[in-house]
Amino acid sequence: MITAIDFGYSTVKMLQLSNGSSGYSVHKSGVKRVTEDLKTFDPEKMSKANWVAAIQDLANELGINPKKVKNLVTSISGNGVSVKQVSTMEMSEDEMVNSLEFEARKHIPLDGSEPVIDFHLLGQDKTELDKTNVLLVATTKNVVMNHHDIIKDSGFKPNIFDTESVAIANCFQHKHNFPDTGVDVIFNIGAMNTTILVWGQGQKFFTRELPIAGHHFTEAIKKAQGVDYEQAEAIKHEKGIDSLTTDNTSENKGESEDKFSLSVEKQTIFNSLNDEIRKTLRYYMKSNSQTRFNNFYLCGGSANLPGLKDFIAETLKIELNMLDPFEDMAQGESVENPQAFVVAAGMAIRGAVAA
Repeated sequence: MITAIDFGYSTVKMLQLSNGSSGYSVHKSGVKRVTEDLKTFDPEKMSKANWVAAIQDLANELGINPKKVKNLVTSISGNGVSVKQVSTMEMSEDEMVNSLEFEARKHIPLDGSEPVIDFHLLGQDKTELDKTNVLLVATTKNVVMNHHDIIKDSGFKPNIFDTESVAIANCFQHKHNFPDTGVDVIFNIGAMNTTILVWGQGQKFFTRELPIAGHHFTEAIKKAQGVDYEQAEAIKHEKGIDSLTTDNTSENKGESEDKFSLSVEKQTIFNSLNDEIRKTLRYYMKSNSQTRFNNFYLCGGSANLPGLKDFIAETLKIELNMLDPFEDMAQGESVENPQAFVVAAGMAIRGAVAA
């Protein structure tokens, strides 16, 4: 049995999978808000205690005893971790560690602690035959220790630490496999960040985090409607992107919706997200002009926001598919909002392979 915990600034997701002769089976899954006080929610003020309490409460609700969990995988995400494909000369493992540590310092924020790195060999570089492509994962000791303390204080024994983009790739590859030619693109829209992952066999592994996601959608609604955060969240989940097309302030209640309708073009936060996605894809194509985009997938806790999938697809003129990590897994009961569990599923799959 593999247990995965994916905790961000909005919710904690917990998932238990087993891997048998017939494939993976979902045993338990659940979601818990990091804080129940949404009226004055501020992700910048979240503390270790918030995550610890949410993890403990969710484990209790699911009937999971932290002391009995042996195979645990958790994910480090956000600006404190960097995942990059780099090219390096062929060398011994010790030499590579020293070389990659120097490279890692270019990509992670300096927080006064030493860098922590891991890497995976992707194979020989197609353009420079004396070099090897390496997937470099870099963070800092402070980030790792903070993550370690949250897991330990929650009653669990820290084990495998994963990263969000690698977990997404593992989840996707389990079901679909990345293409032999061209690349597939995945948009993971969470609470604080939208992770864009672009990859194909023999192609450059590319990931970028955009600081626009569910929290920012709520903030835009909060400002536009003149309501508190909790009310804005409720409006967002009920009306989706239409939350910003109708003026719902109290003085305008009872008026026709058309009178206060705003055009989609004025929905700045959603257009900003699409603009950043478009810039990212253009950058990738400019740097990798010999490849092409094949399929596009959407996942993450904010992926099912009403109207968002169609808005992205129509604006970018692409066909966008929902990524369901449990599509071919046996389930005791169906998982609500499966797209929110892509990172957790990817971590659990990695844990099963490593076990």
